[in-house]
Amino acid sequence: MGNPIEQGGVNVSLENNIASIEFHHPLSNSLPGRVLQKLANTITDLGNDDAVRVIILKSAGDRAFCAGASFDELISIDNLETGKKFFSGFANVINAARTCPKLIIGRVQGKAVGGGVGMASAVDYCMATKFASVKLSELAVGIGPFVVGPAVERKIGTSAMSQLAIDATQWQTAEWAREKGLYTELFDSVDEMDKSIAKLANTLANSNPEAMQMLKKVFWEGTEHWNELLLERAAMSGKLVLSDFTRKAINKFKKK
Repeated sequence: MGNPIEQGGVNVSLENNIASIEFHHPLSNSLPGRVLQKLANTITDLGNDDAVRVIILKSAGDRAFCAGASFDELISIDNLETGKKFFSGFANVINAARTCPKLIIGRVQGKAVGGGVGMASAVDYCMATKFASVKLSELAVGIGPFVVGPAVERKIGTSAMSQLAIDATQWQTAEWAREKGLYTELFDSVDEMDKSIAKLANTLANSNPEAMQMLKKVFWEGTEHWNELLLERAAMSGKLVLSDFTRKAINKFKKK
């Protein structure tokens, strides 16, 4: 199989002014730093491409949307700088989505954990299947959802975010996530969801790009300080991941 940190990737397709970004990794679409960097760069590049009117963000496979951070990479972190750099990967993806001048539609076909919940929160419109349960498991492995926290809190509010963050071993259903505002619509199947996404994406591809860009700016008002904030949060997680408590917790989690 090779080193899991070296696996995974990002694919892009463009048709009728609609760009689709698909990330993939064999371990339930968990994300090593290399893939996170590619994802952030891809979102930024497509945001600057005049041929793109709207972006769809999705992952490969049918079971898991994103399992969050790569445990293999987490356990290999041995200094503060490496820790901050790794957690900055999620910060960069969230900030790329936030500052991208194009509207981003999220497609969540299965479970989302940690950074996966952060990505679902960072898109502008998120559709999901009824199988798309959510969990912020960070506290269970000795850290906290510090980097994704601002994006999740902005989307579902402090009360729901703190419920997820504190009850870190508990899955919340897709219906719960829809009620809290993370998902706009739920579907019984991937096929139904894809038809609805295609319909919305086509409508947006024929909408005024300038109006959509202005609308996006309005949606994200008040987050201009996130470039600094999310990097500060990354440093918090980077420090915690070096502790004996966290290293033992991650190893225990990996054995499950």
